[in-house]
Amino acid sequence: MRDSQSVPRAFHHPESARPMPTVPTDIEIAQAAKLRPITEVAAEVGLHPDDLLLYGRHKAKLTPAAVAARKPKGRLVLVSGINPTPAGEGKSTVTIGVGQALRKLGKRVMICIREPSLGPVFGVKGGAAGGGYAQVIPMDEINLHFTGDFHAITSAHNLLSALLDNHIHHGNALGIDSRRITWPRTIDMNDRALRSILVGLGGLNGGPTREERFVIVPGSEIMAILCLATDLPDLEARLGRIVVGFTREKKPVRAADLKASGAMTILLKDALLPNLVQTLEGGPVLVHGGPFGNIAHGCNSLVATKLGLALGDIVLTEAGFGADLGAEKFFDIKCRMGDLRPEAAIVVATVRALKMHGGVKKDALGTPDVAALKRGMVNLEAHVANLRKFGVPVVVALNRFLSDSKEELDTVLAAARSWSARAALSDVWARGGEGGLEVGRELLAVLDEGKADFRPLYDTALPIPKKIEIIATEIYGADGVDFAPAALKSIAQCEELGMGATPVCMAKTQYSFSDDPTKLGRPKGFRIHVRDVTPSAGAGFVVALAGEIMTMPGLSKTPSAESIRVHPDGRIEGLF
Repeated sequence: MRDSQSVPRAFHHPESARPMPTVPTDIEIAQAAKLRPITEVAAEVGLHPDDLLLYGRHKAKLTPAAVAARKPKGRLVLVSGINPTPAGEGKSTVTIGVGQALRKLGKRVMICIREPSLGPVFGVKGGAAGGGYAQVIPMDEINLHFTGDFHAITSAHNLLSALLDNHIHHGNALGIDSRRITWPRTIDMNDRALRSILVGLGGLNGGPTREERFVIVPGSEIMAILCLATDLPDLEARLGRIVVGFTREKKPVRAADLKASGAMTILLKDALLPNLVQTLEGGPVLVHGGPFGNIAHGCNSLVATKLGLALGDIVLTEAGFGADLGAEKFFDIKCRMGDLRPEAAIVVATVRALKMHGGVKKDALGTPDVAALKRGMVNLEAHVANLRKFGVPVVVALNRFLSDSKEELDTVLAAARSWSARAALSDVWARGGEGGLEVGRELLAVLDEGKADFRPLYDTALPIPKKIEIIATEIYGADGVDFAPAALKSIAQCEELGMGATPVCMAKTQYSFSDDPTKLGRPKGFRIHVRDVTPSAGAGFVVALAGEIMTMPGLSKTPSAESIRVHPDGRIEGLF
C-alpha cells in the first residue's frame, strides 16, 4: 500500500515567535488551488496541444506519437524512505515538494509518481497525491478513478480469468488442471472476504466449480506488465507470456494459448499512455501506474519515467515504502529492464518515525526523547548504507513535524552527515516548494559532483535462491534464508519455465527489515522465511513471498470510507 504523512493540522517556523496558524485539510487546500490549464503546464516542458489527449481542462494523457518521438536525456533521482511507521514519513509529499523547490530554483524538473489505489483511499491510509502544500492536483480526481487506468487493468485481468474458465467450461482442449490454476481475479478494493472463495456454484451452466482468490489491482501482474512495457507490441507480447496455470502433465498454459492477449491489449491501449497533471504550484507531473511496494515492484511506469527524462533536465521519482523494498526493486528491476542510470537518491525520514523505531509509542511522540531517537536512527543509517551499495550518492531529507525539538532535528542531521550523506530539513508540507529549497540545493550539489556509478545488486544469471539470499543478507541484514518445501518446488518450476535468470521481486512486510513487522529499528539475528515463489512471466521476474504478507488487504475497524462524503454542490469532504 501507499505511504502518506499523518501530521497535526498546524505548523510553525522555528525562527518565528508568531502564533501558529492552522493549516486547512489536504482536500481543502487542493479545492482552494487555482489550477493552470493543462495545455499551459504542457507547454512549459515543450509539449504542444496536439501532443495531448484531454480529460477536461486539468488533466491529459500524452498521445502515442508524443511518447515515441522523444528520447531520454535528463538526470534521474529516486526518492525513497525509512521503514514506514504509524507516525508518518511523507515520501510522496517530499517528492512533490522538492520538485516544486527545484522549479523555484530555475530547473526544468519532471515529477514521476504512481497512481493511487482505491483500496488505501477508502481504507486506512487515505490518498497518495502528497499532502499540505506539496500536492498534485486535481487531488480528488487523481484519487478517485482519475483517467480510468486502474479500471482498464481490472477489466483486462478479469477478461483473462473469464476466458480461462470459459475454456474449461467448453471442453478444456488445453487440458488445464483446475487444481493447478495460478491466475487469480482482481478488484481495486480492500476486501479480505475475497482472499479465498469458491466459484462456479451455478450448476451445469455456471462454469467450472473451483477454488478461487482475488488480489488487489496494484498486486496484479497486469499492473506490473503495464509499468514495465515499452510500447504496445511489447505490452501484447508480455501479456501473452502470462502463465495462468498448468495441465495435468504439469505443462504451463499461457494467456497466448487462450488467445487472450490481443483483446487484453485493446483494453489497455489508452492505459499505457502517461497522465499529465500539475503540482499546487503549477509544475508538471506524470502520474502513471501504481504497483504496491510490499507485494509488487512499487514503481511508476517505465514509459512515464523515460518520457519525464525526455521532457525535463531532472526527474524525481519515488518507489514504494522503505528503501529495503521500493528502492531495491527500482534499482534491480526497473532500472535494469529500462536501462536507466539513476544519479542520486533522497531518503526521507522524520524524528517521530525514528523515535518509534527506537521504542517510543505513538501517543508519546510529542515529547522530546533524544535517547530513543538515537536508538531508532540505526534504521535510517542502514537505508543510507544500502542505497550506497547501488553506487548512488544519498541526500537525507528530514521531514519536519510541529513537535520536533531543535536538538532532535540537529541530532539526525549531524548523524546523517557523519555517515557521509548530505542532509537537510524539509518543510514542504507547511511551505510547499519554499520549504524544500534546502533539500533541493543539497541534491543539486550532489548532481554537480557527478560521483554516481550505478550498479544493480546482483547478477540475474545467479540461481534464484542465491539472488534471494543476496537481497536478504545485503539489504535486510538477515543471517540467511529458510525456504519452505513449497518454495523450493516452485523455484524448480520457475526454472523449468525459463525464469531462472530473471530479477526477484520480494513480497515482504514494509514495517521491518525482517519479515516480522514487530521487529523495528535495525533487527539482528534473524532469518528470512520464504514460503513460496511464483512466476510473473509477463512482467519478467519471479515473486518471493516472505512471511505472512497478503496480496489482498482488509479494511480496518474504522475505514476512511466512513468519513468521506460529497455535498450537493459536488464538494468532497473527508478525502485526505
